Amino acid sequence: MRVFKDIEELAAAKGEVLGTGEWREVTQDAVNLFADATGDHQWIHVDVERAEAGPFGGPIAHGYMTLSLVPVLVKDIYRVENVTMVVNYGSNKVRFPSPVRVGSRVRATSELLDITDVPGGKQAVTKVTIEIEGADKPACVAEIVSRVIA
Repeated sequence: MRVFKDIEELAAAKGEVLGTGEWREVTQDAVNLFADATGDHQWIHVDVERAEAGPFGGPIAHGYMTLSLVPVLVKDIYRVENVTMVVNYGSNKVRFPSPVRVGSRVRATSELLDITDVPGGKQAVTKVTIEIEGADKPACVAEIVSRVIA
């Protein structure tokens, strides 16, 4: 866990890899809950028997589920102290190079690409790469835009 004492110390890390988080298993229960929350019950995600005979050899997580794991995967990488809050502002250049099979483990690496002044704080753009244990290609690569409010 990398700890920044304030926004200015975070800003000084522009261009640096902030770290890599812990592995987290993607379970069928989590995929099913995501399907229920989004209404996306496509068989490649929720029909285990059919998915085993499908193109991925088993059920896979939704791409947007993988993206939605960013907060939990990044929370152990770094934190900024002496701020009021950090809020999600959006995403840039999101890609899903490889599907995440249910039962796989994923983790994230975060790199601070840019940080600029905004009213009340800073806007940070981090490149988050979600890798799959044992896979050649990442599951997701996204630029995450956050507002860090002093």
